[in-house]
Amino acid sequence: MAIVTLAKVDDRTKGVQRSLKAVDMNSVKGKEVLIKPNFNTADITPGSTHNDTLVALVEELWGLGARSVSLGERSYPSTQRVMEDKGILPLLKKRDVKVIDFDTLQEKDWVHFQPKESHWPEGFRVARPIIEAEYLISTCCLKTHQYGGVFTMSLKLHVGTVPTDRHGFPYMGQLHQSPHQEKMIAEINAPFSPNLILLDGIDAFVDGGPAFGERAKGNVFLASRDRVATDAVGVAVLKVLGSNNAIMGKAIFQQEQIARAVELGIGVSSPAEIEMVPADLESEEYCKQVAAVLKQG
Repeated sequence: MAIVTLAKVDDRTKGVQRSLKAVDMNSVKGKEVLIKPNFNTADITPGSTHNDTLVALVEELWGLGARSVSLGERSYPSTQRVMEDKGILPLLKKRDVKVIDFDTLQEKDWVHFQPKESHWPEGFRVARPIIEAEYLISTCCLKTHQYGGVFTMSLKLHVGTVPTDRHGFPYMGQLHQSPHQEKMIAEINAPFSPNLILLDGIDAFVDGGPAFGERAKGNVFLASRDRVATDAVGVAVLKVLGSNNAIMGKAIFQQEQIARAVELGIGVSSPAEIEMVPADLESEEYCKQVAAVLKQG
């Protein structure tokens, strides 16, 4: 059974605070925390993780007794440029957050995996800081993906842990040209497991994405330790908001990202294994509404 907390909120600082209060965060005390954000590009949220979400998360982590807080990412264009364009670097420096730019990793720090029955021709590599993180937190957005992924939440977020052509590896070309793109996305997640997933759904793309799209107000934060459960609930929220045919016309657990992740044992295997918990009294009604859509499969 996986728990997904839902906070109905229109303020990101409150969303982070209420989400972390609703989950057991005692285990973060004394740990070295690595945050994996959604910095594929520097586009306005939900094109990327909002700076307010990161700042609130970092401050909460220090307050909870984290030993250290780092942020690690590999963006689509230059990672350094994306972070500069977002204006996040001075905010992180002020809060004593170490930035790990995966573009600067040496070849030995891209760890190779060759899963059985993988849709990756020669396997894939994952950034060593992700593999070796003592406490990994992934922050994702709520959005559709028009280039073959269908949606991009916690599973798709981790494509940013795999190197690109500029690192001397062909993986992104293989991914984007494959008819099995959604399955390959799920397979990236097999070698590691985040300790917490925090999804900011205050703003959502219900069509288009991942950088630009048709916007809607989701006014929701989700938190869980299970990527499949997080994405399943996220897709349910998109259904509540009214999304494109790829979302509305298919059962949640029939989405290929989710179905392949279930096959790999990455998370829960059905809606019956997900317990949705409202973060507070204000969130109860919306939580029930989303849960009803989730139960339809």
